[in-house]
Amino acid sequence: MDKKKQKRILILAVRAGEIMMKAGAEIYRVEDTVERICKACGIDHVDVFALPTGIFVTTDKGSDEDDTYTYIRRLKSSETDLNKISRVNDFSRTFTTTDMTVDEGMDVLDEIEGERKYPVSVRIICASLVAACFSVLFGGGGIDFCIAFISGAICYVFSRLLARADVNFFIRGLCCCALAAFIALVASTNISGAHYGMIITGCIMLFVPGVAITNSIRDFLSGDMVSGVGRMAEAFITAVSLAVGAGIVLKIWDIIGGITL
Repeated sequence: MDKKKQKRILILAVRAGEIMMKAGAEIYRVEDTVERICKACGIDHVDVFALPTGIFVTTDKGSDEDDTYTYIRRLKSSETDLNKISRVNDFSRTFTTTDMTVDEGMDVLDEIEGERKYPVSVRIICASLVAACFSVLFGGGGIDFCIAFISGAICYVFSRLLARADVNFFIRGLCCCALAAFIALVASTNISGAHYGMIITGCIMLFVPGVAITNSIRDFLSGDMVSGVGRMAEAFITAVSLAVGAGIVLKIWDIIGGITL
């Protein structure tokens, strides 16, 4: 195998792992995908070390005459997209069991990475329903459902605007939950039958890092202690930011005695 081809295979494998990691995949799944793609192309010796913030891969053919290639990809952003994880999984199975070329594989990965998400309007409606349904689940009534529906839409849009401005996840969660608490307090003060606690809880559930918590436990069980600790720390810090954001507004509201419009 010539050096150029080996390098292209390595880039392809890391690209697949990168898409999966950014979409919220587990560490073991990312490492297994990268390893399988490399071995399917005749690279027998593959060492993969993946973290939520980077992928490290070293390959060689196993003989003293062959060169060793090391590839490092730094990951700076991530979001949950289970559809991308599923599609890359399907791609890796197809690539390892058919005669798909590296160039064809890169085209498929480009298509997966560039796939359009659901329209913004659909995501806003879904976020609203999530907040509203959780408010009812935690004991709220019909009025709480309606207020949480509106508040969830506002907080989700605000979150997307902060993300577009490259605001880090701690400040983003803090600001969004502070806004949710403010809306809930104003509504409960001026609308009879509204309960601010149920409304705030419903909106907070939009930002709870459930995937990070689940993946951190899965990484611990797989023996990936470093990534498990990292993801657990991220989930803990995110949870703290949500509590701080809502808590600050509640405390200020208590100090000033509330506002009646």
